[in-house]
Amino acid sequence: QVHMVESGGGLVQPGGSLSLSCAASGNIFSIGDMGWYRQAPGKQRELVAAISSGGSANYTDSVKGRFTISRDNDKNTVYLQMNSLKPEDTAVYYCYVRIRAWAGLPETDYWGQGTQVAVSV
Repeated sequence: QVHMVESGGGLVQPGGSLSLSCAASGNIFSIGDMGWYRQAPGKQRELVAAISSGGSANYTDSVKGRFTISRDNDKNTVYLQMNSLKPEDTAVYYCYVRIRAWAGLPETDYWGQGTQVAVSV
């Protein structure tokens, strides 16, 4: 069994910064990709950023240069540093972690519970 805990988020003014983290624990043999999605009201969930097990990161165009994804493999944790936040960044942010629970089993995506990020004056 795998347990996911997200933290961070909150309310910030435009131009401000927030940091999100997401930790996985439990039966973990190996971890592949980790990342963050977001879903704004009335919109589809979109991939914000992802990072491979080797540390290669990619971002959706709207956050490039403002958001930074990182991971700590010893802690099974993925982070999202968000700077220069804009009102359009307002959404519920969900982390995902691609985990192989036991050797020989396929990888499965596990999701965090979601955390609200609100950017407003």
